[in-house]
Amino acid sequence: MTRILVADDHVIVREGLKQILAKTVDLTVAGEASNGDEVLLMVKKKESWDVLVMDMSMPGHSGLELISMVKKLSPQLPILVLSMYGEEQFAVRSIQAGASGYLNKESASDQLVGAIRKVAAGSVYVSTVVADILFHKIRKDIDSSPHQKLSNRELQVLQLIGKGHSINAIAQSLFKSPKTISTHKARILEKLGLKTQGELIRYVIENELLAN
Repeated sequence: MTRILVADDHVIVREGLKQILAKTVDLTVAGEASNGDEVLLMVKKKESWDVLVMDMSMPGHSGLELISMVKKLSPQLPILVLSMYGEEQFAVRSIQAGASGYLNKESASDQLVGAIRKVAAGSVYVSTVVADILFHKIRKDIDSSPHQKLSNRELQVLQLIGKGHSINAIAQSLFKSPKTISTHKARILEKLGLKTQGELIRYVIENELLAN
């Protein structure tokens, strides 16, 4: 049986959630909290909660701050945020703060049971809207990486430098002159804002660019 701690400052919402979950045989509301302080107190008691379903806006500690505080107290406790705020506003930030899922209250009746089961199993629950937001955020982060400014040849040279190859060795392997490779290296240093070969090697390792 999955034991759920429900946190919402509106009694009617908590009662509604209990009614939805009462129709299942594997999920039960084992505790309730009406504000952030109560959530922290109940989590501190170390009771065997399997999932925390919480609103983003409650008296006391609430929202992103509460997610972070709960995860510090109980890192393994999955948190499913249930909020009136649209996914575009807080979903990504909630997940970054430590939540395992984000669900808009408008769609809760249809998706709540599945979402709770998923986060309780250790997975992350996101709607198609949130998945799309995350994809574009990741794509933007990737595109903003300094090495994305490199040409394909410069990236290849950077990878070989990261593996410890000398200018002459790289020139031989790519059938280019050492002068050409040195020019590539100079451009790479400039584009990445680095100064030494040691910094280049560290950059390759830190960004997992080593070629197989």
